[in-house]
Amino acid sequence: MRPTWDEIFMEQAHLMARRSTCLRRHVGAVLVRDQRAIASGYNGPPSGLPHCDERGGCLREQLGVPSGHRQEICRALHAEQNVILQLAITGLSGKDTTLYVTHFPCFTCAKLLVQLGVRRIVFARGYPDHFSADLLDEAGIEIVEATS
Repeated sequence: MRPTWDEIFMEQAHLMARRSTCLRRHVGAVLVRDQRAIASGYNGPPSGLPHCDERGGCLREQLGVPSGHRQEICRALHAEQNVILQLAITGLSGKDTTLYVTHFPCFTCAKLLVQLGVRRIVFARGYPDHFSADLLDEAGIEIVEATS
């Protein structure tokens, strides 16, 4: 049976997540306009910097920080942040796009996605940050949970 566009781009997000070097969670994202991927990303440290496993482990894990908290001390950029930075590098706009992401965006990423002009988010798994859903709803962004 022929896959839907949502299924195709969700698979691409899962494929991007396989590039992640995060020791806690592998996240991938693909930004799409008019059924064409325009940017993609995964969570990991800034380009050229060592990964957490090369630095002796995850600092948040070592400090016992629960998932979804103290993101400012994480070395990794989120997949959504890498998508946005890829747009900046290539000079493309994120206005009126759909983001396919393996995990629901955190509050910080939700704010960035609203500002970027994303109109729809398709996600596969939840994330322990209830503020982001409220913000995305307030911004009128359509949220779709992907079917397995």
